[in-house]
Amino acid sequence: MKEIDARGLACPAPVLNTKAAIEEEHINYLKIIVDNEPAMENVYRFLEHNGYKTATDQRDDCYIITGELSAAPLKQVKESAVKKNEEKKIMVMCATDRIGFGDNELGLKLMISFIKTLKEMGPELWRLVLVNNGVKMVVDGSDVLPILKEYARQGLQIMVCGTCLTHFNLLDKKQVGETTNMLDIITAMQLADKVINI
Repeated sequence: MKEIDARGLACPAPVLNTKAAIEEEHINYLKIIVDNEPAMENVYRFLEHNGYKTATDQRDDCYIITGELSAAPLKQVKESAVKKNEEKKIMVMCATDRIGFGDNELGLKLMISFIKTLKEMGPELWRLVLVNNGVKMVVDGSDVLPILKEYARQGLQIMVCGTCLTHFNLLDKKQVGETTNMLDIITAMQLADKVINI
């Protein structure tokens, strides 16, 4: 079994180290040790998407993720399905919880209107990625939280930066979306036909 000690490493290093081990050494069994919840979630999800049967265990101040290769990578299955889908895939990336500069209240109103109107993209709206101040939209008190929850219920994948949540002390307050890392965001950018930055 390959053991990777990723304690003390900033996102997305734990996932990148895991990815490198899988690609370079073609490992069937792995154990990855991390020291924070976002890293645990990111590594767990990465292993699952790459065909590993995965389990986690919390011990003292660390998380241990184990993976055993058991199937064709979900990533390959998803990419194959994506190729069959001829609809354009638009990724919207919000790095703020308000639009523009000059008046914060106006900027907040504009963002509420923007999030509400995103549904007009229809099935072409493929991913919504929230980074930096944008992660504040997924916590209690956010005016757009009910809208985002409805989008998630309808199947929109909402990706929320784990590093940003941790920075703002909001990790435990996230109400919707998938805690993610920069590798997932970059991969989504590669797969998207169009990326809109707000």
